[in-house]
Amino acid sequence: MNELEAILQKEILTRDDLTRLLKSEGVDREMLFRKANEIKLAHVGKKVYFRGLIEFSNICSKDCYYCGIRNSNKQVKRYNLSDEEILKAARFAYDNNYGSLVLQSGEIESEAFANRIEDLLKEIKALSADKLGITLSLGEQSEEVYRRWFKAGAHRYLLRIETSNSSLYQKIHPDNHYFESRLKSLRSLQEIGYQTGTGVMIGLPFQTVEHLADDLLFMQKFNVDMVGMGPYIEHSDTPLFKYQSELWDINKRFDMALKMIAVLRILMKDINIAAATALQAIDPMGREKAVRIGANVIMPNITPGSYRNNYALYQNKPCVDEEPEQCMGCLDARLAIADSEIGYGEWGDSKHFYKRTNSQLK
Repeated sequence: MNELEAILQKEILTRDDLTRLLKSEGVDREMLFRKANEIKLAHVGKKVYFRGLIEFSNICSKDCYYCGIRNSNKQVKRYNLSDEEILKAARFAYDNNYGSLVLQSGEIESEAFANRIEDLLKEIKALSADKLGITLSLGEQSEEVYRRWFKAGAHRYLLRIETSNSSLYQKIHPDNHYFESRLKSLRSLQEIGYQTGTGVMIGLPFQTVEHLADDLLFMQKFNVDMVGMGPYIEHSDTPLFKYQSELWDINKRFDMALKMIAVLRILMKDINIAAATALQAIDPMGREKAVRIGANVIMPNITPGSYRNNYALYQNKPCVDEEPEQCMGCLDARLAIADSEIGYGEWGDSKHFYKRTNSQLK
């Protein structure tokens, strides 16, 4: 038995173990991927769940140094879908048996924004006879706003921390963006009762493999229910772009993202893990490769095609010239190749969430 085989048989993985797994190459890497797939099949099965993604606005109050829609980027063509356009996209998800959708936008904190989302949640629940599951990804908000949205019908929330290392966090954000505020929001979401998700970028400037191992341990310790993470892809209109020459090669970032998914599946066997669209920006079969080694959620973009190119968090975003209808047959075929089936009409909630909340009640 070699070193990696011994690690894969352990019940509790240390930081050194995780680092070793993330550095695996060749035969060891394939062994890691096989183990992750075995665990995925045993704990969450072959089904992949759809979350129809509606990127309804690229207006953002934040100024994160890595993001193409940051507030200070004057090159962005800003947009904000009407309520009617959002509800039409939600109706598409319902009519096509997606089971769930995601409402995502730039981060805005205002009473008008809070009211709008609350009203939209109620209308989406009404038009789908309460059959559409709803995930929100709308950034940091007050606890009161989170509670209002939960009561109105949202039951999952994705708030990516981007890195669990507070020093690295400050390097990729302005001084008025606070690591502790992000953590506080995550704790609030969990306490309120949301299925709580987070995620990190993989291959950031200044980031090490040991940082990524710590990110995995953070997710385990925080007891998250779902994760969305992918490779960092630089954007020329951001401050971090000047560090382009110091980045890992794009293929290494892609490979490390796959290994992060595989190791996380081994570490947290029954959570939901999304196959990030950024994977497809690097490899046309990137999402399907992620599904093969641990991911069980895909978020088809159902934003009207004319807006998609303007929600450019990073460059070379895929499928920006397609309409939602064009994705359906394509994804069916792709996931069949990945030896998976789509859980049409199912919310696909995190099994980990129910285990976590049931244990808290005992």
